[in-house]
Amino acid sequence: MVKKESNIQQAEPQAQATEKKGPDKGGYYWGTGRRKSSVARVRIKPGEGKLSVNKRSLEDYFVREQDRNAVLAPLLSVKARDIFDVHVDVQGGGVTGQAGAAVLGIARALRNFDDNYTQTLRDSGHLTRDSRMVERKKPGQSGARKRFQFSKR
Repeated sequence: MVKKESNIQQAEPQAQATEKKGPDKGGYYWGTGRRKSSVARVRIKPGEGKLSVNKRSLEDYFVREQDRNAVLAPLLSVKARDIFDVHVDVQGGGVTGQAGAAVLGIARALRNFDDNYTQTLRDSGHLTRDSRMVERKKPGQSGARKRFQFSKR
């Protein structure tokens, strides 16, 4: 009996999501950040240090100083504030949630650019996803935890 060779090629194991990704066609490194119900798509490219959020400057978009400082924190922790041009597209949620999403997106993009940044960003807490979400409202109550006033009679 002669064995026939099958033409089926064995599938290669899928690459893990943590594998470093190179730049896209435009030379950008991408990172996605989420916080509460906000999602930020971040792309960085070596440049002059420009930072835009939804096609506006950082100062115009984030009015509160604590939000601006939070967005700049990953860049300052790796001493790369003036090295990269950063473009952030953020949507959903409130202003502080959008700032938190931008922080995670920038940190992930920096990690994709250079693996040597990973430990510094992790030590600073910028690569940790804050998973806290708003608790849902329960039926028969006025809120997630708040109840209507109890009446004995």
